[in-house]
Amino acid sequence: MGDVLLVMLPALILTAVLWAVATALKPRNFGISEAEQYQRELAVKSQAHYAAQVQAAVAARAKIEATTRPSQNSQQQTQQADHARSAQLARTASTAAGTGGHGDTLYAVGHLNPQLLLELQSLARSGHKFKATRLLRQSTPLDFKSAKNYVDRL
Repeated sequence: MGDVLLVMLPALILTAVLWAVATALKPRNFGISEAEQYQRELAVKSQAHYAAQVQAAVAARAKIEATTRPSQNSQQQTQQADHARSAQLARTASTAAGTGGHGDTLYAVGHLNPQLLLELQSLARSGHKFKATRLLRQSTPLDFKSAKNYVDRL
């Protein structure tokens, strides 16, 4: 039993020394602390939130610009619709001319009486667009939006 103890004791000591040396020489894990990890996660979330805000602001600006500055195609469509509406109104006005309607104000293809046109132009150019719109509505069967669009184009 003494011989086993003499062999085992140095083996145990050698194993303990090797384990201590291996532990001492093992590279330490200098990973990030929990505080650093939290700060990094917070920075990532903040960056994502900022990007979402920028995207929402760009979309809102595009929407505002689309309503305030319509594209040429939508302007053309609006003008075509206005021309079609004025032609329709001219046809209805010419049929109403015999019954005391506004036949003397509108000519055949939707053109206005030259005197009324000059008066509307002078009112619009002097800054009295509302008066010009009201006069046009009184003289023709146009609705407010059509009359306002017409006066704005003068």
